[in-house]
Amino acid sequence: MNGPAGPVAASVAASVAISVVICVYTEDRWDDIRAAVDSVRAQSRPALETLLVVDHNPALLERLARAFRETAGVRVLANAGPRGLSAGRNTGIAAARGEVIAFLDDDAVAERDWLARFAGHYADPRVMAVGGRTEPLWASGRRPVWFPEEFDWVVGCTYRGQPAGVARVRNVLGGNASFRRTAFDAAGGFATGIGRDGDKRPLGCEETELCIRLAHTVPEAMLLLDDRAVIHHRVPGVRERFGYFRTRTYAEGLSKALVARSVGAAKGLESERRYATRVLPSGVARGLRDALLARPGGAGRAGAIVAGVLTAAGGYVVGSVRARRAGTAFEAGRIEPAEGDAVTETVKSTGAVVPVGGRRERPGAEGGGGRG
Repeated sequence: MNGPAGPVAASVAASVAISVVICVYTEDRWDDIRAAVDSVRAQSRPALETLLVVDHNPALLERLARAFRETAGVRVLANAGPRGLSAGRNTGIAAARGEVIAFLDDDAVAERDWLARFAGHYADPRVMAVGGRTEPLWASGRRPVWFPEEFDWVVGCTYRGQPAGVARVRNVLGGNASFRRTAFDAAGGFATGIGRDGDKRPLGCEETELCIRLAHTVPEAMLLLDDRAVIHHRVPGVRERFGYFRTRTYAEGLSKALVARSVGAAKGLESERRYATRVLPSGVARGLRDALLARPGGAGRAGAIVAGVLTAAGGYVVGSVRARRAGTAFEAGRIEPAEGDAVTETVKSTGAVVPVGGRRERPGAEGGGGRG
C-alpha cells in the first residue's frame, strides 16, 4: 500500500492532532482503565488529549474525575446518549478537539508507537480510517488449546485471515482504530442499538456498519489496516470458555443480520464470504491435521470452527427474521447532544464535574445501516 512519501508527508503526519477516546462502564476494570490511560500517555507521538467516556455510572464518573483532576490532557466525560458503546463513542467524538480520533478499549494497552503508526497514514487526504493489530492477553497466561486463531475476533482481537502489513480493508475494528474527524462529518457517528451495552449480550458490528456507510458516502475514502499499530487486549477467564464462544458467535450473527438488512447483503457480508469459504475451511483442515499428528487441541479447534459457523449462521437467520418483522432496530448516530443532555469534564482546580461549553455540533446521517 503506497501513499504520500517524503519530507512534506512526514511534516503533515507529525502535525496531525489525535484525540484518544476510551469508553468505560464499570469500576471492576479500574486497574485496566488506569493502564490504558498510562499507555496513551507513554506514546512516542503524544496524543492531544485522552477522553474517558463513562457509560451511565455516576460512581465511576466521580471516581475518575477525582483520579485525573490534576492530570494534564485527560478529560472525563459522561455518555450524553443512551446506554451503550456506540453512544459513548459518539459522545467522545463530539467533545474531541483533534482532527483524528482514535479509539482504545478500556481493557487494553497500546504499544509505544501505536499513535505514530496511525498518524503516518493521514498525510494522504484520502485516508479516512486506520486500524491496527490487537493481540490477546489470556487470563490463564496462554491460549486455550481448543480456541482457533480464526475466531480471535470473539475476544476482540486480530484473527487469522486478516491481511498482514498495510492493506486496504472494508472496515476497521473499533477497539483499535482511528478515524479522520471529517469521516463523521460526512457519514454521521456510530449506530446506536447495534453494539455493546455493558455486560449484556455481546453484540457488535457497529464499526462495520459505520465503515460501510462511510465508503458509500465518500466513495474515494481509503480505510487501512496497519498491523504495526499494536495493542494488547485483556481476555478474562470467562471469555476463555466455550460457553462465551458460543454466545458471542450467535450474537455476531444477530448483528450481521441487522447490518445486512441496512446496507444490503452484498456489502454487509462481502468480507464474510471470503472468510467462510477460504479461511475457515483451511482452519478446519489444519485442526484435523494436528489431530492426526497427535498435537494438543487439533480436534477441538476444528470442532470449534464448525460450531462457531453454525452458531453464527443460526444467529443470522434469527436476526434476519426479527428484522423483517420489526424493521431495522438501530439508527445512525448523530454527533450532537440530545435535548437537555450535558457532556461533562473534570475541572482541575476542584475536581468537580460540570457541563462543557462551546460544543460543536456536526451533521449526522439519517437512517443507518465485530467481526471485521
